[in-house]
Amino acid sequence: MVFIEVFRLLIVLIGALAGLEVGRTVNASPAPVVGMVLGALVTYVAGGALGRFLQRQQGIAVAPFARIPPGELLAGTVTGMAGLVLGVVLCLPLLILVRSPLVYPTASALAWVLACAGFRVGTVKGGQVAASAGLSRLLSPPAKPPPGFAVVVDASAVMDHALLVLGQSGLLVGGLVVPRFVVDQVQAMAAAPDPVTSRRARRGLEAIEALRESGVAVQVVEDELPEIEDPGERVLETSRRLGLRLLTSSGRLRDAAFDHGVRVTDLRRVTEHLTPDHPPGERLTVSLDREGTQPRQAAGLLDDGNLVVVNDGAHLIGGGPVAVEVLSSRRTTQGIMVFARVAGGARASAP
Repeated sequence: MVFIEVFRLLIVLIGALAGLEVGRTVNASPAPVVGMVLGALVTYVAGGALGRFLQRQQGIAVAPFARIPPGELLAGTVTGMAGLVLGVVLCLPLLILVRSPLVYPTASALAWVLACAGFRVGTVKGGQVAASAGLSRLLSPPAKPPPGFAVVVDASAVMDHALLVLGQSGLLVGGLVVPRFVVDQVQAMAAAPDPVTSRRARRGLEAIEALRESGVAVQVVEDELPEIEDPGERVLETSRRLGLRLLTSSGRLRDAAFDHGVRVTDLRRVTEHLTPDHPPGERLTVSLDREGTQPRQAAGLLDDGNLVVVNDGAHLIGGGPVAVEVLSSRRTTQGIMVFARVAGGARASAP
């Protein structure tokens, strides 16, 4: 608004002086005053419209730089002053050669436009301006990794135990960006009646807090994007707007990311390559806390969140750690599902 109003004031001065000059050519005493008033009124309307148009064009001109981190105020001030000086230099021939009151507000308007454009470009491209001037170490000490190293996570990634492992291993150097609607989605799942989903969601919320405590930068962005109903589309649009990579455990979202031009890492595929299968005959210890889908089956979760289904283990539910022997395992969208039977000497010793 400041740019528009100052520009309008300068244009009104130009219009008033132009009307005064035209009025002086008429041999009537009120003509100069009438011309000045009419010129001011016409340019008041035209100046506002032209000012808004120029402001929009400035926004369009710097839009390609919107995803680059903002520079320091000094860089904007330097480039703004450069624009002001450029405007004055361009108007010097007019100031020297043309003898008219119109020259001064015209030169001022041009200098103002170039100064504001230079300041906006400077604030957006401040880092590059500082680097070219040899001031990057002074103005932008590398206190933390570039924002481009951060990743946006969706609900499936939050509930994936591998996210906590990556963070605590120091591999999430740029931090996490968690949209507010993702937090709300995971909290709703934590209150769901399904015990498996509820437990995974609660573990995901606890993992976010654990990552914060371990030093991982976790930023919750508040842009809800209410115009987009699907949560997957929302998180893709958030990643696209921020220019950050998406970290997900959803195959559907991974495929959709390519269509949206969003860089994506499938956390499930990473863990598939890094996590060994549980071969038949391997012995595990698990606490059985619920019944399985088949008669006399019991189920429990390993420390990594994978589900273990134990045949003929219903009588051991709630009795503490149980030693089981792996029969087979298979990968699912929720992780690895292990099928096992009670091993000899079923009860494991308490840790």
